Amino acid sequence: MTTVLLSLGSNLQPQHYLQAAVAVLRERFGAISVSPAYRTPAVGFDGPDFLNNAVMLDTDLPLGELDDWLHAVEDAHGRDRSGPRFSDRTLDIDVVYYGDLVVEGPGHLRIPRPELKHAFVLKPLADIAPDFIDPVRGLSLQQMWQQHPQHGQAFDTVEL
Repeated sequence: MTTVLLSLGSNLQPQHYLQAAVAVLRERFGAISVSPAYRTPAVGFDGPDFLNNAVMLDTDLPLGELDDWLHAVEDAHGRDRSGPRFSDRTLDIDVVYYGDLVVEGPGHLRIPRPELKHAFVLKPLADIAPDFIDPVRGLSLQQMWQQHPQHGQAFDTVEL
């Protein structure tokens, strides 16, 4: 079994879609850890605020199969991929970590995800997996969060 850390986000009916995603993940993987959801402004485009959270789970699915399954979950929940890369979305689920695997391409899949630079990805991950060690940096997620420029700032937490 491999420990996987996911980043989830939505800015179109976000409470509904994040609740639905967590339910589907629980149904497929059983016991999962779920972070609080945080409201943050859209990054890279003008749009409604996002809700972002993180999930930790264990799976025996190979990375490619997991990524395909997660894309199918996004699609089943109304994800529209026809527009610009940075745009409104019902559901976005990214594999941020797949055990200690490092994937640098080719293709779209990069692990660890470069979006770790954003507080909306890093903070929820540090909430649920503070001792997880980033295989590139050699630091725990808690250490990485403590070094982040937004560490110590207040975040708007939203109940799912």
